[in-house]
Amino acid sequence: MNRKGFIGGSDCVKIMQGHWLELWQVKTGREMPEDLTNNIAVQLGICTEDFNLSWFEQQNNCILSHHQYEYKETIGLVPVIGTVDARLIDAIVEAKHTNAFNKMEDVIKLYMPQIQLYAHLAKAKGAYLSVIFGNSKWESTYVEYSEKYFNSMWAVVSDFWGYVLRDEEPIGVDSKELSHDYIAVDNMVKRDATTDNQFVDAAITYIQGYEQNRVFENAKKDLKGMVGANEREVYCDYLSVKRDKKGSLRITKRKQENNNE
Repeated sequence: MNRKGFIGGSDCVKIMQGHWLELWQVKTGREMPEDLTNNIAVQLGICTEDFNLSWFEQQNNCILSHHQYEYKETIGLVPVIGTVDARLIDAIVEAKHTNAFNKMEDVIKLYMPQIQLYAHLAKAKGAYLSVIFGNSKWESTYVEYSEKYFNSMWAVVSDFWGYVLRDEEPIGVDSKELSHDYIAVDNMVKRDATTDNQFVDAAITYIQGYEQNRVFENAKKDLKGMVGANEREVYCDYLSVKRDKKGSLRITKRKQENNNE
């Protein structure tokens, strides 16, 4: 497929990931686009797309429209082509198929540049991600369109496109990841509390307690595991591990009244 002369949704993902040189070589015709005909993950996503969208309709009791609708527009100086999988009223729907061990949060993070571009092209209020994980799990989530994010992203995309127009190799380009914590996902946002002293203090206390409890639980398991099947008690100066009449093991501090089971 000819990928010269325009920017698409997947291109935005690559640009925001910092893969400028690789993409620049394709956009200037120096390299051919990667042949994905033998990429099983890509081909599986294509084959399951219709089912994915049908399943979305079934789970949400709705009917989708504008399947594989192509948008063409020039944004600033950048020619854009975007093909949206489907539309639901004032939102677009994007079907994805990923591995069973992936998480929706990671899918959102990866495809945020693409879905924000497509929502912009379609003048949609947001985008539904309809995701199949492996072969036994499906989830959908709604990501709000953010003009703030789009404008910030497009400044980066436009910078990349400048290298294409000038036929200038992008060397040493450092593309920083844009935060999208403020973008509502299912009507809720994320908040970075790194500078919130109260939150950080509570987090440190929690982690310390969690680590201490984990060490305690592992030590208790190890101690009980060292009691032989024919031993009714194993002890040292600090504690004793005794077997009761039911066969359960109890750990008791020696010379102290406080017991821990």
